[in-house]
Amino acid sequence: MAEKATHDQKAGVYDSYDSVSPYRHGSIIAPDESGAVHGESFVVGDSLYARLQRYAGKLRLEQRGIERVPEDERTDRNVYKIGTMWTAANMVVSSLAIGVLAVPVFYLGFVDALLTIFFINCLGALPVAFFSTFGPRFGMRQMILSRFWFGYHGVKVIAVFNCLACLGWSSVNVIVGAQLLHAINSDLPGWAGIIIIAAGTFIITCFGYRVVHYYEMFSWIPCLIIFLIVLGVFAHSGDFSNLPMGSGSVEAGSILSFAASVFGFATGWTSYAADYTCYQPRETPRTKIFLWVYGALVLTLTFTEALGLAIATAIPANTAYSDAYANNHIGGLLHQVLVPRLGSFGYVCLCILSLSIIGNNCPNIYSLSFSIQILTRRAQYVPRFLWTLIGTVIYCAIAIPGYSHFESVLENFMLVIAYWLAIYEGIALPEHFIFRGGFTGYAPETYDQADKLPPSIAALGAFCCGIAGAVIGMAQVWWLGPVGKLIGGEFGGDVGFELAFAFAFISYCGLRYLEKRRFGR
Repeated sequence: MAEKATHDQKAGVYDSYDSVSPYRHGSIIAPDESGAVHGESFVVGDSLYARLQRYAGKLRLEQRGIERVPEDERTDRNVYKIGTMWTAANMVVSSLAIGVLAVPVFYLGFVDALLTIFFINCLGALPVAFFSTFGPRFGMRQMILSRFWFGYHGVKVIAVFNCLACLGWSSVNVIVGAQLLHAINSDLPGWAGIIIIAAGTFIITCFGYRVVHYYEMFSWIPCLIIFLIVLGVFAHSGDFSNLPMGSGSVEAGSILSFAASVFGFATGWTSYAADYTCYQPRETPRTKIFLWVYGALVLTLTFTEALGLAIATAIPANTAYSDAYANNHIGGLLHQVLVPRLGSFGYVCLCILSLSIIGNNCPNIYSLSFSIQILTRRAQYVPRFLWTLIGTVIYCAIAIPGYSHFESVLENFMLVIAYWLAIYEGIALPEHFIFRGGFTGYAPETYDQADKLPPSIAALGAFCCGIAGAVIGMAQVWWLGPVGKLIGGEFGGDVGFELAFAFAFISYCGLRYLEKRRFGR
């Protein structure tokens, strides 16, 4: 036990489930600029930070931040919880909303949109499942792992993008939930619904890893039941329309742009994949983790997005659906499916679905704190649960004014997410497979030693090249890239994430080769 306490003191971190937490004795060990302690410590038992951490310990809140989880504390052996985690995070209305976009935004038919949903989700889930296998092996959060690919200082750029992604995801998701609550009670303003859902998310994420996993283990079940009810009611209504598939360059451009939105949602979990496996034992089979994560993502996303697509096919020819969507977007569509046929029970179903957003936002807000802490040493002196609170306030401030512009916010945000994560993957994957030769090429103990990690020159250079690829391949309302405009009709076709990945991958291989020759690391 003393040996464990020494390890924790040197790491400068204490988990609230630890029986030997120095926080409970009124002192902590403060890390230096690199996050480590080199034989020197100071007691701050009366500081605000120490008092907050002791208070967090009493409430059994997780106190660990970005520090590596020691092997003797990786005791979460329930692999199936990883699958239920990602099932719950995606068995939500936000996923259904992606499928809806295929008709009113991209003007696709049913079959072509359905095939796009399936195959692009199969692609987008791959990096999430792959990086989830790193958690048990190294006991590190995803952003800390990223230091091995982007360097100690370069990863801070990635952390900024991840912070924006976490806040953006949370804002988009909470708008969907607020729309559902407004569909239940038109007297409830959008801002009130946003605050209700955000408060529920904050309470769960405050407690940390174990409570998030426990909540997600069960929260998907009522959501699945409600979605099956939605499917049954809509199928029985006869409102489904097998919209014909388009053809030519316009169809190609629409499919590519819709594919980018689907890919952005599926791969959006990549930048915090290992956050939810870092307490798994080191010997946990990587194949088992990969399959649980991959299966949960592909099955859940395909089901929910296909359901949204099916409902959206009623919009062009049925004025009741088109008016409902125009007035209250996703909430209006689901209201139109359920309430006229199920009455009061339909409102109960809408209420449950609105609260499903909590399961979707938990991973975003929980992981936000780690990205903030990696930006600067000073951020590590703010307890994790306070960063969770600050993040909640910020995304509410974003969501409230964006409530009335949901459709454009969702489409544009999904595409931007696809761009930056394609660049992230285009750098991390060649570093892992080519330059490190797999998992044996890592020295985990150097995760906080800047002089043992890559210098960041190649990664940042490739990141810039990836941005250039995204820019020339974009097909956005606010920007049509020179390559994007060559595909499709008037609005082009978005190939931003494909070019972003290709530019980042190719440039990184060349730059990293030169960097390793020059610096030897």
